[in-house]
Amino acid sequence: MNNISIPTNNWNTALYEDKHAFVWRYGEDLLTLLNPQPGEDILDLGCGTGQLTEKIANSGAVVRGIDYAAEMIEKARQNYPQLRFDVADATNFQVEQPLDAVFSNAVLHWVKPAADAIACVHQALKPGGRFVAEFGGKGNVQAIATALENALDAIAIPEPQALNPWYFPSIGEYATLLEQQGFDVIHSNLFSRPTPLAGEEAGIANWIQMFASPFLVELSAEQQKQVIRAVEEQLKPTLYRQGNWTADYRRIRIVAIKL
Repeated sequence: MNNISIPTNNWNTALYEDKHAFVWRYGEDLLTLLNPQPGEDILDLGCGTGQLTEKIANSGAVVRGIDYAAEMIEKARQNYPQLRFDVADATNFQVEQPLDAVFSNAVLHWVKPAADAIACVHQALKPGGRFVAEFGGKGNVQAIATALENALDAIAIPEPQALNPWYFPSIGEYATLLEQQGFDVIHSNLFSRPTPLAGEEAGIANWIQMFASPFLVELSAEQQKQVIRAVEEQLKPTLYRQGNWTADYRRIRIVAIKL
C-alpha cells in the first residue's frame, strides 16, 4: 500500500470507541447494501478500528481494512488480529488483485481530492465490481460548522472557513464525479440523520475535539475552551435537549458499479 502525507486529525482511539461508537453502528445497515458474499474480495476503505471490517468478514468474504490513521490501524489489529489491516491513503492506494467490492463508511467527507479517491477505487475494482459508500453529504453538520466559524471570527481568527476539513457534496456533484471516472451510479440517497452524542452536557465538546480539531489546531488551550464555550452557547437553543446534544448530520449513500 502506498501512503502519502495529508492533514489529518490525531485520533484518540479510546475516545472514538467509547463516545463515538455511532460512527460504525449507524454504518451497520450500510452492509445490507453491500450484501457481501462468501469468497468475495472486499476492501474496507477507512476502516477505523475495524468493527465493520469484522462484520464483513463474518459473511465469509475475504476482507481487509485500510485507514490513513496509524492509530486506528494499530487498534484495529489489536481488536481483530485474524484480519489484515494496513495504513494507506484513500487517494493513493493499490491492491494486489482486482476486488469484487470497495466499502466505505463515514470516511470520504475527509477526502477533499474526491476525484483522486474515486480513481483509486475504480482502479481497485474488477469490471462489474461495486463501490458502496456512506459519508457526510450536503448540509452535514452545517449548524456546528457555522457556529465554529462564528466563534473563530469573534476572536479575530482570519478566514475561519479555510480551516474547514470536510467535503460534503450533493448527490449530483458526487454522482457526476463517479460517472466521469467510469462508474454507473445505481443507488443514491441524501437524508437527514440527527445523531445523539454521548457524554451528556460534554457531548458537543467531545465531538469537536474528536472530529473538528482542524478548526482548533492553531489556538492556545484557553482559546480552544473559549471557542467551544461559544459554540455551545450558539447551538444550545437548537441542538441541546434534556441534557443531551444532537449533531445535525446529513448523509449521502452511493452504490456504483464499475463499467
